[in-house]
Amino acid sequence: MFLNELQPEEKVAFLELAYLMAKIDGKKTTFEHSILDVYKKEMEIENYTIRGGLGIEDIVQAFKTERSKNIVLTEILRLVFSDGVFHDHEKESIRLIKKHFGFNEDEYESFKDWITKIKELENYPEY
Repeated sequence: MFLNELQPEEKVAFLELAYLMAKIDGKKTTFEHSILDVYKKEMEIENYTIRGGLGIEDIVQAFKTERSKNIVLTEILRLVFSDGVFHDHEKESIRLIKKHFGFNEDEYESFKDWITKIKELENYPEY
């Protein structure tokens, strides 16, 4: 949604983080794989190759502004909720991101509720 607003180094960091989160539960679903391609296209870095090997604590250092942190948390929550299951490894990773970014529980719950509503809208049948 807002990934194009990130700075070039933040775009790369986000893609690395998204890849890490997509495979953290031990399975990368087809949807998670396709959403990574959507992210690349939105950020205009289609030719970027995931390096891997970095940990969450290293990756999140790239995001300095409140706006970029909000964007990252929003998109990462969309990714982890995309398969309908919130795994323990995903919960722990989100906890680390939330802590590093300085989000309190109320802020986090607001983001989570917003993402849940967006997901419901995306799945709403057309008439």
